[in-house]
Amino acid sequence: MSIRVDGVSKSFSAYPALNDVSLTMRDGEFVALLGPSGSGKTTLLRILAGLEVPEAGKVWFGKRDVTKDKPASRGIGFVFQHYALFGHMTVEKNIAFGLDVIRRDRPSKRDIGRRVEQLLELVQLQGLGKRYPSQLSGGQRQRVALARALARKPRILLLDEPFGALDAKVRRELRLALRQIHDELGLTSIFVTHDQEEAFALADRVALLNAGRIEQFATPAEVAAKPASEFVTSFLE
Repeated sequence: MSIRVDGVSKSFSAYPALNDVSLTMRDGEFVALLGPSGSGKTTLLRILAGLEVPEAGKVWFGKRDVTKDKPASRGIGFVFQHYALFGHMTVEKNIAFGLDVIRRDRPSKRDIGRRVEQLLELVQLQGLGKRYPSQLSGGQRQRVALARALARKPRILLLDEPFGALDAKVRRELRLALRQIHDELGLTSIFVTHDQEEAFALADRVALLNAGRIEQFATPAEVAAKPASEFVTSFLE
């Protein structure tokens, strides 16, 4: 599903987090929001998720204006940096949680079980469904968080620095797994990071943010070859 952000602005206590931001993400594209702390990238992601409402501008998913829609009605999956798993639930129950709480057209227990097994295989955690989060490594917990975000078959996947708490080797492994899952499922994925290597390795295009504005939105190769501003040049050094 395509995403269009049109003139979005957002402030917190008179601090401008986003200032007239516009960009369009194509259906099936993997986009990284890259920039230093305080650049506005997480605020933009939260607006896409419906966790924040912009003061100006609009957000479109395909032809649908979702600017004021609640998160649950947007058809998105969201992966947080710190897993946000339920410690008292097994891996299986964590993944199934979003399906269990559906009020209308709730899947049967058999269908939920089948979906959980599919997701465990997708994120390469077969056989670990009965374990609890405390019994898993950090990388495994993040795979569970990813599986849970995918349980309701979203068209759009949003990720807020999901690998920030992991060591370099695990980060590289999960980057590869995430890109494979994105391609296999045909998602539109938006990934927040402050890590240039991570953004360039994963994304089809990179949006570089600075002080609430988009400095450049282009492929990694284009950004590296032709930085659009002094900020982009200095950030890449």
